[in-house]
Amino acid sequence: MILVYGLGRSGLGVLRFLRKRGLPARFYDDHSKEIEVQEALSLGFTPDWNLEGDYPEVVAAPGVPLSHPHLEALKAQGALILGEAELAYRLSPTPIIGITGTAGKTTTTLFTAHLLRGQGLKALEGGNVDPPLVSVVDEAEVAVAELSSFQLERIHTFHPRVAVLLNLGVDHLDRHGSVEAYHQAKLNLLKNLTPEDALVYNEGDPKVRQAALASPARLYPFTPGNSPRETNLRAALEATRAYLELLGRPLNTDLLQESLKTLPSPPHRFQIFARKGEVVFIDDSIATRTPSVAAALEAAPAPIAWILGGEDKGADLEALRPLLSRVRVVLAIGRDGPKMAEALGGGVEVVVLPQTDGRAALRQAVAEALKRLERGSVLLAPLAASFDQFRNYQDRAQAFREAVYALGGEPWIPSSS
Repeated sequence: MILVYGLGRSGLGVLRFLRKRGLPARFYDDHSKEIEVQEALSLGFTPDWNLEGDYPEVVAAPGVPLSHPHLEALKAQGALILGEAELAYRLSPTPIIGITGTAGKTTTTLFTAHLLRGQGLKALEGGNVDPPLVSVVDEAEVAVAELSSFQLERIHTFHPRVAVLLNLGVDHLDRHGSVEAYHQAKLNLLKNLTPEDALVYNEGDPKVRQAALASPARLYPFTPGNSPRETNLRAALEATRAYLELLGRPLNTDLLQESLKTLPSPPHRFQIFARKGEVVFIDDSIATRTPSVAAALEAAPAPIAWILGGEDKGADLEALRPLLSRVRVVLAIGRDGPKMAEALGGGVEVVVLPQTDGRAALRQAVAEALKRLERGSVLLAPLAASFDQFRNYQDRAQAFREAVYALGGEPWIPSSS
């Protein structure tokens, strides 16, 4: 009997995956939502609200820290704590391309799947990017998995046929406790690689290069490009080449050129989506790290009303202070927004939005921004995780868009000139 700990996108995906295989399981969630419980019940599974069962394996959702008292207690009772990547690897024969790094995971994952489809393979993306890996692995000829540190810290035997390591920066210190622990979680992607596997790595990152050169896998280095998008494309090209070579197939350059014309653009990454008069609205909900937010503050039309906050992941605010001259007002939302705004050190107006309901907070943030701007931009670049007020960063982005349109924003149409 397996315990699925945590529902949501990942946990429900795991239950569907187990049901297809006729495997018994029970479920538990600390903060269960009625709609999710009903779906789990409709799949034929029952809850264990008191955690009374004897479970040899617990599939824990990535949002649940391994240090959670329940997981620690289950582990002490002999349970193996694993995640959906480990489960998919164990129970599905589909080869997996695993992609991780501090920045660029989603774009590289989407690019790689797109390029492989262009070469005639049924490649499907999943994992940290929608949908869950367990939801696509059985339908794919090859699954391209975006893997977060939260997912990688709960793997055991998992190894991808192609591993892609983009970079090792600073993130999720609130969860992992130190940069070293965070990096170690990321490097779990490499720990089970064999000489029959391939490793695509960024030779411009010293820590990545050191880890790659110690791996027995076939090595496919790439150099960073002039922009994040170019860097991610180079990684995706090497991942595509590496997988095709494992299959004994050459890269078809004619098909590649066609694929390059239609590269996907990941959603919620610095998207100008609406305007009101001379004010534009920019959705960068996925900008939860300092370099991403710095790039957004540099690119957004000034003066900027900057929506900041959520669950602080240990962000470095010092590097953003030189950009505050472009900011008219900081609109602080969520659990840690006020603390983060205060840490910026003054010199700019701060409006604290105390609403605990995220959608109400964003409606008020947009209203406060429009009071202060006749031109410029309203930028959602939160520098923080979304889980205090939203299901995920996509839900936060949707709430922002709803608030903008409710307050008179009109869809933005790029100029053709």
